[in-house]
Amino acid sequence: MSSAIEQARELFSDEVVTKAISRDVELPYGAGTAVLITLDNGHDHTKPNTFGPGGLLSLDEAIEAARARTDIVAVAVTGKPFIFAVGADLTGVPAIQNREQAHAIGKLGHDVFRKLGEMHVPTFALVNGAAMGGGVEVALHCTYRTVSSGVPAFSLPETFLGLVPGWGGTYLLPHLIGAEKALKIIIDNPLAQNKVIKGRQVFEMGIADALFEPADFVEESLRWAAKVVKGEITVERPEVDKGEAWDNAVNMARFTVEGKLHGAAPAPVRAVELVAEAKNRTRDEGFAAEDEALADLILSDELKAGLYAFDLVQKRAKRPAGAPDKSLARKVTKVGVVGAGLMAGQLALLFARRLDVPVVMTDLDQERLDKGVSYVHGEIDKLLGKGRINGDKANRLKAQVTGSLTKDAFSDADFVIEAVFEKMEVKKQVFAEVEAVVSPEAVLATNTSSLSITEMASELKHPERVVGFHFFNPVAVLPLLEIVRGEKTDDAALATAFATARKLKKTAVLCKDAPAFVVNRLLTLFMGEVLGAVGEGTEPEVADRAVAPLGLPMSPLMLLQLVGPAVALHVSETLHEAFPDRFAVSDQLREIVKAGKTAIFAPDFTIDPEVRKLFSGGDEPSEESRILDRALRALAREIRIMLDEGVVAEAADIDLCLITGAGWPFHTGGITPYLDKVGVSTEVNGKPFHEGAPKAL
Repeated sequence: MSSAIEQARELFSDEVVTKAISRDVELPYGAGTAVLITLDNGHDHTKPNTFGPGGLLSLDEAIEAARARTDIVAVAVTGKPFIFAVGADLTGVPAIQNREQAHAIGKLGHDVFRKLGEMHVPTFALVNGAAMGGGVEVALHCTYRTVSSGVPAFSLPETFLGLVPGWGGTYLLPHLIGAEKALKIIIDNPLAQNKVIKGRQVFEMGIADALFEPADFVEESLRWAAKVVKGEITVERPEVDKGEAWDNAVNMARFTVEGKLHGAAPAPVRAVELVAEAKNRTRDEGFAAEDEALADLILSDELKAGLYAFDLVQKRAKRPAGAPDKSLARKVTKVGVVGAGLMAGQLALLFARRLDVPVVMTDLDQERLDKGVSYVHGEIDKLLGKGRINGDKANRLKAQVTGSLTKDAFSDADFVIEAVFEKMEVKKQVFAEVEAVVSPEAVLATNTSSLSITEMASELKHPERVVGFHFFNPVAVLPLLEIVRGEKTDDAALATAFATARKLKKTAVLCKDAPAFVVNRLLTLFMGEVLGAVGEGTEPEVADRAVAPLGLPMSPLMLLQLVGPAVALHVSETLHEAFPDRFAVSDQLREIVKAGKTAIFAPDFTIDPEVRKLFSGGDEPSEESRILDRALRALAREIRIMLDEGVVAEAADIDLCLITGAGWPFHTGGITPYLDKVGVSTEVNGKPFHEGAPKAL
């Protein structure tokens, strides 16, 4: 074992070693003896198998033992129940000190995994459960692959974190299924909120050679393997186009990466280039190039930020700071939704699907109500059509989501959420009407994006039961749920809100009842700086492009279009009223709303000519660098104020909110590590948000 590997084992001293446990199995049909290697770290499915140095060396020992045998006809690799393997153990990565150690980690993975593709007998990956990163790459190295239809997640998420699939993924996958489909897994899915595919899609894409049901997956896979060994089944794979199709796929991926990240993150760019060059490389050359890429990226600031963000989403999100004891939570057996518009429909569908309880919607007239319920039923039909639910489930969900013109239907509801017009008077009236019919213990939740929870509850008999429950649009995509505690909200209502959020599979962050809470407060400030520059005479395209170095999922003006000028104006006016010295209201945005414009861009993605006229004025244009600097300074100042005010518990919660509620990129770690890295937080506030952060680049 090399000194670098020995050092790596020391760095990963806390590794939960995934052991490779071998046993002989007699294949059916007299095919002969196979070695079945089971990956198992000794824990249940809540602690998935990962590969650190210890795990890699355990697998290496199992493979070497099989290689030494002449009495076997195959080797198969599978995982423990529900889990195949979810990739590299990242716990020791922050401790890696030099390029030699980083290079050794990459090379060790290749040296072990590649033996599965170079055995004297065929090798089979039996992908029985979740497979990500290095777990996928183990399977790719095998001669054949079977997959369970119950696999919930299969992905190569490395570029999402700041790495590349570095144990064979960028070479083996495109050579297996072609560059276009491979780049969807390597680039498109990670950059789309780390999207995963399921078992059936793994088979349909040609990554797996056979698909079996979960109940007897291993047995059926071994039967299939026996027929392959005996020559009764011949696996035929389509020939990969290594000509123009490969080049076109690479060029499209480059376009996608540049369009989404604007050069802000090196890992996706590096991954695309590895796939591009894999077309004409040998396996040895391809693997060596992956080793070099890993060695560079493991030491990058981008990966440090990505691991920080990953830790927030995987750990902090599951233990929300400030949440009351969960034993205080009340049971929710029925949900009421006030309103039947688009947001209300999304909420009704989510509650019905996740809580599996009756959900009743109300609205002012039958037409609106019918439209809202029909929307939910239509979305259920879409889920059925996609195979996400079966017919029985679809029928049950439709039966659970109903409408009523009177709020009397809420009399036995335990949790009622309003999603009506964003006006304080309207919301107060709604809650007064709801309180008159519900039990004293029922929780009243508001989906307000900016209004005071305390004021909203001020005229109720039981203000302690009111809680902010702010979702982000689209509800099915963005995980964040800002849970807001009013001045009189009690622990029971708050605990119920957090328990409900958990069942809804949302990332809940506790916020103080402050104007616009976290995400909208910061995005409004950020957008306000861009609109301010436009108001001073900067061309809108220049101002919009100024923040591109952050690699945000959409530009400020595109975000303005998504939110809607009227909603953006309302939130900015709310914040201006609360903090007039820090939040301005764009006169031009007012004019855009007054003119009835609902879109900023024309269909060809150029600025709408009428909007451009309304944006005109001002004679002091700014350069892009100046606009970015002022936006970052404003954010640094506001975040420090929010932390001092106790809007959230720590800077980490600010980052968690922006990552899960606004799609802020992992490669920045959110916003506070980025502000520390570029030195803005220290310049503005006199200190960084995180101890040990560099004072400036």
